[in-house]
Amino acid sequence: MSGLDLDRMIAQLLNCEILTEREVKLLCEKAIEILVEESNVQTVAAPVTICGDIHGQFYDLKELFKVGGDCPKVNYLFMGDFVDRGFYSVETFLLLLSLKVRYPDRIYLIRGNHESRQITQVYGFYDECLRKYGNAHVWRYCTDIFDYLSLSALIDNRVFCCTAAGPRPSPRSTRSGPSTASKRCRTTVRCATCCGRTRTTSRGGG
Repeated sequence: MSGLDLDRMIAQLLNCEILTEREVKLLCEKAIEILVEESNVQTVAAPVTICGDIHGQFYDLKELFKVGGDCPKVNYLFMGDFVDRGFYSVETFLLLLSLKVRYPDRIYLIRGNHESRQITQVYGFYDECLRKYGNAHVWRYCTDIFDYLSLSALIDNRVFCCTAAGPRPSPRSTRSGPSTASKRCRTTVRCATCCGRTRTTSRGGG
């Protein structure tokens, strides 16, 4: 990809090292090209590991990948609230976004209520961007991405996933729904938590 060395960027972010402002801008521009093609209700095929709020807990995210398996070996659905509260919202969100651009069909990012310009100015992400970059440019690039994130996911046309506290309406809120997902006799959804536990549930006939 022009101007992007995604493998290096992912490796750098996995070491909890921030990208340059220019790299963030290019990454976000490429991510928008991918996300704008996705539906507000994103269709996802099982098996997939579903992950809840990360909230800038970068080392919990690394532990999650250690326990659940690395992307792209494992499919992931992240249910929003990537930023705020934790100390590493920048590294956390940019790592997930880099993985999305690198493996668009293996990782899915859903918008949570903290993917909001207003909320991130209260709960820490805005201040973290100012502290790490000296200006609000990276915050603007990232919050622009929030407008393009899907609002929910439908796994194998059987399991509907969305955040309990949905985001504020975005310009994508009037986009059409997903195409019909392929049906399977068995839907397997693997849920992972940051405390390192996983559980597997199945729905449907055997």
